[in-house]
Amino acid sequence: MGKGKYAARKLQKDRKKARWSDRNYSSRALRLNIKADPLIGAPQGRGIVLQKVGVEAKQPNSAIRKCVRIQLIKNGKQVTAFCPGDGAINFIDEHDEVTVERIGGMMSGSMGDLPGVRFKVTAVNDVSLREMVIGRREKPIR
Repeated sequence: MGKGKYAARKLQKDRKKARWSDRNYSSRALRLNIKADPLIGAPQGRGIVLQKVGVEAKQPNSAIRKCVRIQLIKNGKQVTAFCPGDGAINFIDEHDEVTVERIGGMMSGSMGDLPGVRFKVTAVNDVSLREMVIGRREKPIR
C-alpha cells in the first residue's frame, strides 16, 4: 500500500479495485438486480392471468397457498403471484388483468413459507383486491 505525501492516487486506485470483491457493490454497479427482475425495476406491473395454482407451504407449516400464474404485459415474462385475503382467489378468473407488486421478502426474494413466490396481487381489472374481499366493491365484468 502506498504511503507518503504523493500516494493519494495509488490509494484511490487500490480502493476502487478492492471494492469489486464486495458482493453488494459489484451487483449494484453491474445492475444485476434490475437485469434479473421481471418488473425491470418498476414498483408494480400488470399481467394477464394464465392459471390458478396452489403452492404448498414450506415446513413446518402445512397449507396450500392460493396463487396465480401471470404473464407480464411489458415483457412477456411469467411469474407466480400470491393472492392475499380469505377467498381472494374466487375474485380472480383466467384472462383477467391483474396488478402485481413485490411481496417484500429479504433481498427481494420470497416471503415466509411461500417457496419461489416473489409477488402479490393488489388489483383485478383495476379494482383493489382488498376492497373486493371485504365486500366494499364488486368485480367489474369485462
